[in-house]
Amino acid sequence: MGVVNPIKYALLFCVSLIPVFAQLAPFNDSGVTMGHMHLAVKDVDAQKQFWVSMMGGTLVKSGPLELIQFPGIYIMLRKAEPTGPPEGTTVNHFGFVVKDLAAYKSKWAAAGVGFKPNENPNAGYVSAPDGIRIEIFGDPNLPVPIQMDHVHFFLADFADMKAWYVKTFGAAPSERKSVSSVKVLRMIETGNFPGKINFSFAPAAGGASVVGTKGRSIDHIGFEVKDLDVFAKKAEAQGIKFDVAPRGIPNAKTRIAFLTDPWGTYIEVTEALAPAN
Repeated sequence: MGVVNPIKYALLFCVSLIPVFAQLAPFNDSGVTMGHMHLAVKDVDAQKQFWVSMMGGTLVKSGPLELIQFPGIYIMLRKAEPTGPPEGTTVNHFGFVVKDLAAYKSKWAAAGVGFKPNENPNAGYVSAPDGIRIEIFGDPNLPVPIQMDHVHFFLADFADMKAWYVKTFGAAPSERKSVSSVKVLRMIETGNFPGKINFSFAPAAGGASVVGTKGRSIDHIGFEVKDLDVFAKKAEAQGIKFDVAPRGIPNAKTRIAFLTDPWGTYIEVTEALAPAN
């Protein structure tokens, strides 16, 4: 991340801690939807400023939990010394689609936030603190300023991973185009969730091995489920062992559980994560 002008950054950071309506997508037929990305970060305040001022999120409360809300996802922050960036783990990055990419790029440039274009002229990567890379796509037809788009997994052999997320969380198997200005570069295998959110699966560069996410700056991914006990019973029948069994959070309506996929991706499953209406 480039050097940030603190005055410009501070002027851009204005937020109210008032609960708003949940913005997660409806549940799929398995009672699952995408819930949150949980980041382990050195400086929570700097991350809040980035996700609110630079990305357009809204800071909300759900009981004792503090969330940064976007259509289709919550970002959650935990103060920690991450063992490294997401690169080299199963979850390489995640991405959003924005209505006015030029306006976002102008805002990032004014604040000294790095943006790196990729082969698609209407897309690129923005650099968040703690080495977190976020892929951005522009879509002028988007009905909101910004919306969750995808989580990108890198693995040498990802076919089994895709099948596991289809079976465990009800992802709809599909694929999406990776495009340049003139042609389709490749097709990317996906597992789709409600709200036009997808898990994208790609081979790690050069067939490199990857490690799990726990302890890295993208520490874990989160699913919201309609009924945690029903989900847990189904998962256990599938042979999945929970790292943390379903339990409640003190002074909150939210219930949580943790598990790890066979490739090391740490996963939180929540029920009633969203702020009360």
